[in-house]
Amino acid sequence: MSAVDQTKKLRAQFGDLVSEPTEFRGELSLNVADAERVVEVCEFAKKELGFNYLVDVSSVDNYGDDPRWTIVYELYGIAHNQYLRLKTNVSEEKSELPTVTGVWRTADWHEREIYDMMGVRFRGHPDLRRIIMWEGYPYFPLRKDFPLGGKPTELPDVAFSQPAPIEGGPFVTAPGGKNAIEREPRVRTPEN
Repeated sequence: MSAVDQTKKLRAQFGDLVSEPTEFRGELSLNVADAERVVEVCEFAKKELGFNYLVDVSSVDNYGDDPRWTIVYELYGIAHNQYLRLKTNVSEEKSELPTVTGVWRTADWHEREIYDMMGVRFRGHPDLRRIIMWEGYPYFPLRKDFPLGGKPTELPDVAFSQPAPIEGGPFVTAPGGKNAIEREPRVRTPEN
């Protein structure tokens, strides 16, 4: 059964809850309209369609748009060697959706990282706490409204005590350029 056939089965089971598939570079993506039902869709994809491996869960900050976040589930079926991407949207007001750790235990750390970096909560997660930043850190560093240079902290020896300078600082890229090496983000001086 092809990946397109797999998406047709999902659509037959869930109807308008699951969008028509979009294809980009040979990869199929489906949108789950209601984030509250993403677990139900994931369970069906695993048990009925054989997508038994959760490759990744990631998040996209659509800052300035509503809904603010898109949560992306990258699935793989080991037996049939096919990939499927499921996406769902979460508004800033709610910033919460159910956990899929009951479907794939590997979602545990992925969801913790999304919570830690973006602030999106996963209801029912067995251990939803920060995984990279320290407990009590008041910000979510991968949000688009978080300054690239960071924020000052009162905790010396834990992080910078002053924000990093932006001019010539981190994440400076060169537009255009002859090759990828010239465009690579790095500290730049006026000469380069």
